[in-house]
Amino acid sequence: MNSFINETIIMECRKKLLLQKQEILNRFRTAQREYIHTEKSGDEADQSVAHIAEHSFLVSQERMRNQLLEVEMALARIETGNFGMCEETEEPIEVERLLAVPWTRLSIEGAELREAVSRKYAR
Repeated sequence: MNSFINETIIMECRKKLLLQKQEILNRFRTAQREYIHTEKSGDEADQSVAHIAEHSFLVSQERMRNQLLEVEMALARIETGNFGMCEETEEPIEVERLLAVPWTRLSIEGAELREAVSRKYAR
């Protein structure tokens, strides 16, 4: 367990993660219901609009799946006692950062390091 983060902070983050999970699942279901009820027939223009709507739906579903995965992984880190440790620096993540983005896996320094490496190899 990260000794720099007290149990109160961990429980607050857990509560935020569970709320975020519920919100993502609700958005997922709402988007699915709305997509099912969209018109998928008609002339060429209607079909083009339906195709664009389908693409948008699939992109948003993928984004929500990724968000849900991050939340689930953070909840698992709480359970295993690894919550609040930066994957990049192996140092504690700032409490303010965890409270703002409880699913984060990187400290500010770790995020900057990862960004610098990705910029270096993006060339």
